[in-house]
Amino acid sequence: RRAVKVAPIAALQTEYSLWSRDHAEQEILPTCRELGVAYVAYSPLGRGFLSGQFKAPEALPANDRRHEHPRFQAEHLAKNAALLPPLETLAAKKNCTPAQLALAWVLHRGDDILPIPGTKRVKWLEQNIAALDIKLSAADLAELDKAFPPGVTSGTRYPEGAMKQLGR
Repeated sequence: RRAVKVAPIAALQTEYSLWSRDHAEQEILPTCRELGVAYVAYSPLGRGFLSGQFKAPEALPANDRRHEHPRFQAEHLAKNAALLPPLETLAAKKNCTPAQLALAWVLHRGDDILPIPGTKRVKWLEQNIAALDIKLSAADLAELDKAFPPGVTSGTRYPEGAMKQLGR
């Protein structure tokens, strides 16, 4: 198991995953590290996208809020689904799920990053916890970084109105 060595008096929480890297890696993480502030990564599974279960809008439940998010709309989701094969291939080699591998990637980004994947089911909680035991080599990390470089995701994280509230 991974021992968390973070003892800051402050933490910052924002989205961070293979799917949402650009703003966090360019601006937020370096500043947090400079100030000794922990980074709490929410949605480290890309709102479930990195599980590989949602490759088309119809794969989402009818009343799911992700239908409102541009990344999950047909024109963007098709492009985003094309990103998944390297994640799925490496997950198969590691004998884990794509979601576990995506979470392991976040866990390998630094001891100062604390991912908080959301779930409603014990099954997924147990699967998320098992990601702590996945070891990634430098080559594994490079492969994932190549497959999901910052800015590769098609569509914004939130609908236009919500994006304006983020101050971006």
